[in-house]
Amino acid sequence: MRGSKRGTHCCWTTENQDKRQRQWLSTAQRLNCERRERHMEAVLKNLASTAELLAAAAQTGVVEHWDKQTLSRAFHWARYCEHLFSRFHNNSPVRRAMEKQLQLTNQSLQAALPGYSGVSFSDLSRCQHQLLVGLLNNPNLPTSVMKILFDSSPVDTKHSKYQDVTGLCSHIIQCRSVCKVLSPLTDSSAVGADAEVQGVMLMERLGAVMSQDSEACRAEHFLDSVLQGCEGEAKHFCLVIAAALLTMENAAAETASQDFLLDWLQKKHSVLEHMCSALPTALLMDLAKEHVKFRVAYCDILKNWASDMEYSINDGEWVQASTNPTVSFQKLTEHFLALFETCPSLRDDVEKELNALKISDGDFDVRGLSVWGDLLSALNK
Repeated sequence: MRGSKRGTHCCWTTENQDKRQRQWLSTAQRLNCERRERHMEAVLKNLASTAELLAAAAQTGVVEHWDKQTLSRAFHWARYCEHLFSRFHNNSPVRRAMEKQLQLTNQSLQAALPGYSGVSFSDLSRCQHQLLVGLLNNPNLPTSVMKILFDSSPVDTKHSKYQDVTGLCSHIIQCRSVCKVLSPLTDSSAVGADAEVQGVMLMERLGAVMSQDSEACRAEHFLDSVLQGCEGEAKHFCLVIAAALLTMENAAAETASQDFLLDWLQKKHSVLEHMCSALPTALLMDLAKEHVKFRVAYCDILKNWASDMEYSINDGEWVQASTNPTVSFQKLTEHFLALFETCPSLRDDVEKELNALKISDGDFDVRGLSVWGDLLSALNK
């Protein structure tokens, strides 16, 4: 009897242990399931918030109040979404949940922001690029943020909570420039790879500002700020302007932007004059061939240089009275001849004008008495 009781007790104990173990496993599974659900809810919430961030960065005025910390946080969340894509793009259930969340978020954003195109799951793989393009195309982006993105000075990031974004655009320009230089299919650029990439970016940004604001002053302010930011790098700035004027990636959309840039350039006489003296003659001819406004302005600059010359008896040559820029009479002649070769129809009108100026000087044919007479003689040798 005792043995029978012990056997029954042992069986009952084992059954209780099995029952408790099943209960514990069930509780653990339930807790794990709840934990995964909470984690997924947090992921979807962060995903929706980042999609809203991309829309705000591209299409609203909220960026006017952004500072360096806000900018760094924005790119932190963009990198977070890239990590989500990398981790879950092959996980069908999670991917479906994320796609559904993006669809819901896109619908609410499209209702609030007309013209908003939405973010797809595949867009998450290049979320930082999406954010940067949106910012650069937002006419409300302040100059202070532009300077951060284009700054190339070294930065101490030891005490920063977020990865620093200073010079992000400069880094991209370097990478794209290297690609252009290394690509065997890319024609060599007359302005250099860096300036060519920056010229394209300048046109894109100017086009965005002009499309969002009918007032010309905003676009002028943008160009003024770019000029100010290039202080001390005048020649490179001229190369960037030349590249922008020769950009043909989207000819129809860029005609208005290039026309506006030419109008702005004509108001900045010192910049235009520096372009004409510092850029290679071949590049100036490309600009003159492409843009009538530049051709006329360039010709006026050449005539201004001539009018500023005086005859040096000691040197037996015409020299400029001013020292900035210093252009010799021979160089001036070469500029005119290159322009006539590029635009033959211009020659007759210019020579008539030069002849009228020579007559106003007394119509002398003696060397050294009239710069216009000597210039005509040099052009017709």
